[in-house]
Amino acid sequence: MNMLQHIKNDILTGRLIDKEQALTLTNVPLDELCIAANEIREFFCGKNFDICTIVNGKSGRCSENCKYCAQSSFYRTKVDEYPLQDTNELVAQAKNIADLGVLRYSIVTSGKSLNNDELDKACESIKAIKENTNISVCVSFGLLNEAQYKKLKTAGVERIHNNLETSRNYFPKVCTTHDYDDKISAIKAAKKAGLSVCSGGIMGLDESMEDRIDMALALRELGIDSIPVNMLNPISGTPYEKNEILTNNEMCRTVAIFRLILPTAFIRLAGGRGLLPDKGRRCLISGANAMISGDMLTTSGISIENDMKMIEELGYKTPLIVY
Repeated sequence: MNMLQHIKNDILTGRLIDKEQALTLTNVPLDELCIAANEIREFFCGKNFDICTIVNGKSGRCSENCKYCAQSSFYRTKVDEYPLQDTNELVAQAKNIADLGVLRYSIVTSGKSLNNDELDKACESIKAIKENTNISVCVSFGLLNEAQYKKLKTAGVERIHNNLETSRNYFPKVCTTHDYDDKISAIKAAKKAGLSVCSGGIMGLDESMEDRIDMALALRELGIDSIPVNMLNPISGTPYEKNEILTNNEMCRTVAIFRLILPTAFIRLAGGRGLLPDKGRRCLISGANAMISGDMLTTSGISIENDMKMIEELGYKTPLIVY
């Protein structure tokens, strides 16, 4: 029995792999790794698939200096700037998305966090969305505290999103206006408020595969079961504008390793997927079983109709909400 087969069998019997084992996966043949990851996904998750969309609810002029972000006020980029969208706009978008069969809708806002007035306005919009649709509402409103998350839960939010982005070790090279512990604290506050959490990162920030593994292990320790895997889309005007676009092979290996570290999670293809020649199809047979569909925050995405077709062709079940 080779090393990969041994690791796979351990996972299928309920054991979790450690960092040393995960690092060995960086060198095994890619096809074998992807097949093993898909078998583990099938064993623990079956054909269940989770699809969501995001809306840029407030754009630009962000106080943070995340090097990948077009909305940071630190960089000169061509991005629309506007305040928090009003209730009518957010409800109309939610209705349109629900009509296309997507069951999860996430409102994302720029900035370190919403202020209290903005939060109250957002809560009114969320209540209206819940009154007018059956869609599940997620939000990404920055680094909030437990009381603020409780207010969002009361309004109807089921899940919050807050990416770790990368490993603790590498994070200071990506952002210096807030730190890793700020993110950890916000995630723990949301969980204490009774919300589920979606958290992952961006691949292609010049981080190592070890950094990606460290992030996946941190997410496992936090008990996160929805893991967005973004691929950097280099934006002109940001410090990462000249970074090379990752290959399909590297994304498939990353997704597969994440599946072996996080066997029961929904591993979600997210931003940058449209840069892949197959729009993520290979990743969906390499361990991934969720996606963000439609446009991203400041870049074009893939149509929901085309994604629904791909999901069906791959034999996944009708998108399923899992809390």
